[in-house]
Amino acid sequence: MSLPRTPSFRLDGRRALVTGGSRGIGLGCAVALAEAGAKVVLAARGQDELASAVAEMRNAGMQAEGHALDVTDLDAMRRFFADHGPFDVVVNSAGLARHSSALTTTAEDFDAVTAVNFRAAYFLAQEAAKGMKNGGSIIQISSQMGHVGGIERAVYCGTKHGVEGFTKAMAVEWGKSGIRINTICPTFVRTAFTEPSFQDPAKRAWIMSMIKLDRPAEVEDIMGAVVFLASDASAMVTGSALMVDGGWTAD
Repeated sequence: MSLPRTPSFRLDGRRALVTGGSRGIGLGCAVALAEAGAKVVLAARGQDELASAVAEMRNAGMQAEGHALDVTDLDAMRRFFADHGPFDVVVNSAGLARHSSALTTTAEDFDAVTAVNFRAAYFLAQEAAKGMKNGGSIIQISSQMGHVGGIERAVYCGTKHGVEGFTKAMAVEWGKSGIRINTICPTFVRTAFTEPSFQDPAKRAWIMSMIKLDRPAEVEDIMGAVVFLASDASAMVTGSALMVDGGWTAD
């Protein structure tokens, strides 16, 4: 008898890009990929935070470099891929939230959130796929809010539902080229990005009432998921949403 062998979770010899990689979930993803052996490029708007993150990763023995990038500037993004691509793994963790009731949403906030969460995410995936001549993995950091609704989150939910939709369509189109594209859908993760919600007693109570595991997520909870989707361990996974939501959407 010949026993099956577990596919490797290692990423040695692969180049990975993480946008929004200077802090929070993005930094967690960058560290996880680097620990798995990938050469990681971090891209973000904040150059000071970016330089600090890269320095810490290098001091820990990881292969990392950083480049300033505003993903909403599509011309700059295309130049970035021309100058620094191609990549075997691309993780899009750039995101923006401006919460308000659906009745009070301004056009300015609508445009700002959709520009980052939907428009930039779409064209980032497009540029990533163009360079994946031998296949690759594209991972969108989406949200549980791409599958449900939420308090004062009509615009945010709309953008994440959109990401879930185009991810499925891109998976259909790009499968024959060996390009896999999936989403990771976290619940509320304790970061500077979500801290205002945790500081509001009513919102915190709502959050904790919905998470079946009875705790908010930490950045570390996302790190295993991103390595799985980046690696050969998920070789037959595409067009899927990996829920890391503590059971929020299980109802």
